[in-house]
Parts: sequence; C-alpha cells; structure tokens
Amino acid sequence: MDEQELIQASKKGDLDSFNQLVLSYQRQVYNFALRMINRPETAEDVTQETFLSAFKSIGSFKGGSFRAWLYRIASNACYDQMRRWQRKPSSSLEELQSELKMADPVDKGESPEERTLRRELAEVLREALAELPDDQRSMVILSDIQGFSYEEIAAATKTPLGTVKSRLNRGRARLRDFLAEHGELLPDRFRH
Repeated sequence: MDEQELIQASKKGDLDSFNQLVLSYQRQVYNFALRMINRPETAEDVTQETFLSAFKSIGSFKGGSFRAWLYRIASNACYDQMRRWQRKPSSSLEELQSELKMADPVDKGESPEERTLRRELAEVLREALAELPDDQRSMVILSDIQGFSYEEIAAATKTPLGTVKSRLNRGRARLRDFLAEHGELLPDRFRH
C-alpha cells in the first residue's frame, strides 16, 4: 500500500497499517528529536510519544503532507520536554554518561587522527546546535539535516513562510559564527 492508503486504513483503526507508517518515519523522527534534545533516551521517549499521539489523533489528519503533520507532533513533544526540564531541571549521572556515549560509527578507512578530528567536529556541531534558540534549532534541523523544503517546514511548525526563512537564516548565521570560532576542527575546504 502507498502512504495515503496506509493513512486511510489507519484512520479506520488498522494497527498494522499504522505500524507501517511508524516504520517509514521512526528513524527520521528519532534523529530530529535527538538533535533537538541531545539526549538519546529522552529522544526515544519523545519519538514514542510522537507516534502514540499520532495514532490517537490520526482521525484528525485532514490531508496534505503526512510527514509535516508528524513532525509538528514531534516538534511539540520536544518543546514539551524542554519546558518540563525548565520547570524541574535535573541531571542524573546516567543521563550525563549517555550523552557522552552518543553513537559514533567507526569508519574502518580513517586514521586515528581523522577519527579524533571527526569526533571533535561532531561534538562542536552538537554544541552549536544546542546553543541555538529552540525555534532556530528546529528550523535548521528540519531544513539542513532532515531535508524539508521551506513550505514543509512552514506546515510542520505552523509558522509563516517568511518567518521560517528568517529563523533559518539567523540560525545558519549563528552556526557559521560558532563554527568560525572552532575553525581548526573544520576540514581544509571549509576554512577561510
């Protein structure tokens, strides 16, 4: 079945059809949540919340981009989590350890020096994203990492197109400034 048929079957309560939709989008939603929240276990929870919420409200989906609708739910779940942290900040030792052990795929063809530089650059990029205001971070992640068009971002975030473009522009500028401060970690082709 194609996506529209899966959506229609899901609206009728077909759990198998909805599970197919989950399988299609779970990795993308998790990656978005991870970049927004920067904590793997919490990103897993947010991903699960997103799909539970989507299943409960699939009947209210009126058409258009299912992906944008799903990311709107994910975005709201991320913002809800961040608000909970602001109300009740806590950092357990387990959370801090899990942040340090974030996935780092090994490329067999790279030298130890290249791998170390790649890890340091990945950490700087995570820091740079974390430094962005929430609204700019979500725009950058959706556009530059998830590959959404401006129109899809506007639909997913229920934000006017002009606002999407300006937040994305400001977010990218902040990232450039942050990365310029750490230019020694950038590959030669990106150094000024």
